[in-house]
Amino acid sequence: MRDTRYQSYLQPAFLICAAVLAIAGSGMSIAIKSFGVYLKKEPLPLRKSLDLLDENGLTPYKVVSKDKIENEEIVKALGTEDYIQWTLEDTDAAADSAMRYCLLFITYYELPDRVPHVPEECYTGSGYQKLTSDSVTFEINKDGIEEKIAGRCLVFGAVNSNAWQGDIKFPVLYFFNVNGVYAGSREDARIVLNKNIFGEYSYFCKVEWKFFNSRFGVAIYPDKEEAAAASQKLLSVILPILEKQHWPDIKKEGKAKR
Repeated sequence: MRDTRYQSYLQPAFLICAAVLAIAGSGMSIAIKSFGVYLKKEPLPLRKSLDLLDENGLTPYKVVSKDKIENEEIVKALGTEDYIQWTLEDTDAAADSAMRYCLLFITYYELPDRVPHVPEECYTGSGYQKLTSDSVTFEINKDGIEEKIAGRCLVFGAVNSNAWQGDIKFPVLYFFNVNGVYAGSREDARIVLNKNIFGEYSYFCKVEWKFFNSRFGVAIYPDKEEAAAASQKLLSVILPILEKQHWPDIKKEGKAKR
């Protein structure tokens, strides 16, 4: 009796499809090599650790504390150990100003395989509710040159406020730098990453901050308009340092490492 178990695999249609797939796979590999397409990126470390951020260059801001995350599970969820969590004091602001202090949280990813948690997730996971979420454009003065940078401004509130706390609301602002391109949301950051098919390296950095102060032992915060305006002053100081001393020049680094 004739064995027909493998007969379907010997049909001309199947053999043609198999041949086409094999040729396509081989052609894809050749195309990737020929055109310089990199599906797997190489790590690109910071030029200088964020821990070495120039404090003297932050004037009028003064560093009042440098905090590290003690919980290893939180660090693991963060996805990187290249981060700083500093509290800055604006020595130009009034003592009772809601923008007197700023919690600055910067995270860097030298081999991005995903876009990390954003404040929308972190704060809601910590028991706050997101009240508003708006795109915002920061007009930054960098060495006398005006530049517009897209970002995001979120307003959170306590889920259960008490009479002593009052109706607490606070804005949190952030943006990404992805391969030297600024992105105002996680979706925009993904788009920039996905466009970089011809680059051998990729990185991204999330810059996040919020302003605060306290009065009679009670935390006070600016509204989102005040926070956005104060952010332009802060970023005009921080960004030139990050760009010149810390973030890689992806074009220059890519050529040097070939």
